[in-house]
Amino acid sequence: MCDKHTHMAKTVSVFTLGGTISARGGGSSPRLTGAQLLADTAGAAPSDIEVEVHDVRKLPSSSLAFEDVADLAEHVDAARAAGHGVVVVQGTDTLEETAFLLDLACAPGTPVVVTGAMRRPDLPGADGPANLAAALAVAADPGCAGLGVLTVIADEIHAARHVRKTHTTSVATFASPGAGPLGAVVEGRPRVLLRPARPTVTRPLPLRGSARVALVTLSLGDRGELLDAVDERFGGLVVAAFGAGHVPTWLVEPLTALAARMPVVLASRTGAGPLLAHTYRGPGSEYDMLGRGLVSAGTLDAPKARLLLYALLADGADRAQVADAFAALA
Repeated sequence: MCDKHTHMAKTVSVFTLGGTISARGGGSSPRLTGAQLLADTAGAAPSDIEVEVHDVRKLPSSSLAFEDVADLAEHVDAARAAGHGVVVVQGTDTLEETAFLLDLACAPGTPVVVTGAMRRPDLPGADGPANLAAALAVAADPGCAGLGVLTVIADEIHAARHVRKTHTTSVATFASPGAGPLGAVVEGRPRVLLRPARPTVTRPLPLRGSARVALVTLSLGDRGELLDAVDERFGGLVVAAFGAGHVPTWLVEPLTALAARMPVVLASRTGAGPLLAHTYRGPGSEYDMLGRGLVSAGTLDAPKARLLLYALLADGADRAQVADAFAALA
């Protein structure tokens, strides 16, 4: 258990958004409701809690937008204010992004868990009921508070800051490269072995402001045509660079010019490990680009760096505040 001296929360609020976990017939049939999903967990979920179900969207997660997550964050905050644990159920395509945005936007409180499924409910070995039962167990355990927003998939507990989908079809697709899971659900009880050293942000970042952030992933022979499209429509840019933060020499000047007029965050396209700061010092190296005003993504992968930059800009942050927020996570 997270803490053997704690008792289960009396109520868990479940918010469903859609996704594979509810999609019979590949989505061609009507999606399962939250109540139907919960019925499939009978005997596996904690029996000493009340569950309130709210079907807030019925969408594949690839069609979710910032506005959907902003609405969801308000639902989550209201449920936590009432003392409820929270489970969010959605598709796995953008599950890590929803979890991370909630981690940025929601005030501290009772446990919040995001879960889903890799196999539809009409397929053999459907993993949705087990994932939902495990998520309910974590959300109901007050000892799991203070960990930030969590994901629970395949009985593993992951921090939203680190987790990512790593495989297109495996039921064990979610992992936290470079960090590992915080714990696991064993015999229906959460067992947390590790706790994050600090929150992801020092205060919640509302998602209601307006901001547009581009994400450009570099590849061999890239001549910078996509960088040319990053114009006044965007307020910020994340560059998924090679290795530990390297760009082609011919893109140094275009990126320097962009960094002079908007926050530009330098991330790695590898998806795991920290960005370096001064190991390599030639043109286009991490040392060169950070010295030209780009902001290090630290240990955040490029998609999460984009979400953090979006949330900061939507909250009115300037370049110095953006740099401070990313440095705090390094």
